[in-house]
Amino acid sequence: MNIIISNSSDLPIYEQIARQIKSMITGGELKAGDALPSMRTLAKDLKISLITTKRAYEELERDGFIESYTGKGSFVCQGNIDLLREESLKRIEEHLHEAVLAGAIAGTNLSELVEMLTLIYNEENETP
Repeated sequence: MNIIISNSSDLPIYEQIARQIKSMITGGELKAGDALPSMRTLAKDLKISLITTKRAYEELERDGFIESYTGKGSFVCQGNIDLLREESLKRIEEHLHEAVLAGAIAGTNLSELVEMLTLIYNEENETP
């Protein structure tokens, strides 16, 4: 599993980890039942605190992406991945709606909004 941590990101490290794993699950790179690295192994590989990986895994479990079993490890949830993706898309739409309303108040046109979204998207997805 290839997780990239960016020290220049405004997101906390645990959230960067959780977002990337969520993306791997919803994108089909990780399938239902696939084992995730242990929290200790992931912390060692990323050279971060065990507490940070624990927090990322707790968030993933809370959001229904993984299931963890004491002594066995953490696995991609057998639940409905399509439903999880749909919930994520709904949250994205809500945020975009708020952005469009804020843009309208500021007098921003569609092409300016698209340009801003493209810049933000490219910034978030560039490899460190």
